[in-house]
Amino acid sequence: MLFHLFQRLRGEVGAFNVFRYVSTRTMLATLTSLSITFLVAPWFIRRARARQLGEVIRDDGPAGHASKQGTPTMGGALIIMALVTGTVLWCDLTSPLVWPALFVTVGYGALGFVDDYLKITKKNKRGVPGKLKLLVQFVVGAVAVGWLFYGGGLEPDIRQRLAVPLLNFEHHHIQIPLMLYATFGLVFVVMGCSNGVNLTDGLDGLAIGPVIVSAFTYMLLCYAAGQTLAGFNIAHYLGMAHVVGAGELAVFCGAIGGAGIGFLWYNTHPAQVFMGDVGALALGGAIGFVALATKTELSLPVIGGIFVVEGLSDIIQVGYYKATKRRIFLMAPIHHHFEKKGWPESRIVVRFWIVSFFCAIVGLLLTLKVR
Repeated sequence: MLFHLFQRLRGEVGAFNVFRYVSTRTMLATLTSLSITFLVAPWFIRRARARQLGEVIRDDGPAGHASKQGTPTMGGALIIMALVTGTVLWCDLTSPLVWPALFVTVGYGALGFVDDYLKITKKNKRGVPGKLKLLVQFVVGAVAVGWLFYGGGLEPDIRQRLAVPLLNFEHHHIQIPLMLYATFGLVFVVMGCSNGVNLTDGLDGLAIGPVIVSAFTYMLLCYAAGQTLAGFNIAHYLGMAHVVGAGELAVFCGAIGGAGIGFLWYNTHPAQVFMGDVGALALGGAIGFVALATKTELSLPVIGGIFVVEGLSDIIQVGYYKATKRRIFLMAPIHHHFEKKGWPESRIVVRFWIVSFFCAIVGLLLTLKVR
């Protein structure tokens, strides 16, 4: 909204020209969402405690988690409010990429809100039944992905092209039927990333750290994919797909990162508030959608490597136990395995953050092919 206001006034006030630059608006969106989260969180925590919106702890979880019982949860609602505000204020709202990104974020957040609310009111960890949760994720994601592939979000000449890491997109890509591509993107990229972040959210600060790293990594990739500076096409030079309007998703990613940093202030051990499914599902879906929109979906498993490992550890554990009645890990997802081995919570979290930084750097190397 502020972007459009300054666009109208820049003829009268020359200084307002600075707001037409994606880089300026990305920084402003980051600072806006960070400030909102940081300032509103104390009030949110007090209200959550007053309404007894406390976390329900698994009976079979690590013994050290008993002290977390009753810690305010659903803090992801605060993150969503901050990032949506930062995005709406500083994005070009005529962009066909911004609205589906916001739609999947808010839609998955609403699903997570219902899931968290049911867990709190029923005093157990079941919440929304698993199959129903996946169905809602599929429907909400299908609207956003359909908007992207069929509603003009992507240019026709690149819609069906799948970028291959380390290879120049213009000369080396995989052509895939559009319906198959959209289904793959929905199930494995958007839904997969959403559930991966949700599984990672098990320790204080564990999920939000890699989310921040992934958001800022994709902020750089969105800027590179969408910007042309003085006639110089950054995406073509780096061998990426040039996605018209992707620069506005850099503003969106900056807002995610800023909101995440503000939330982390209150989510570090011992956490004053948890993000809950309302935050984890929404943030994972948002990152997955951005990866799909920028044609970097094959780099996402590397950039979000922590989420992949967490998800796979849970799938492997469940599958192996059903087949053999034995366990590979002491407990899944894998961060609980390290807890059972006696690692302090803070050590697990910081080491996972370090791995996340490493994955992000490798992911950038795989994506940016400088010629």
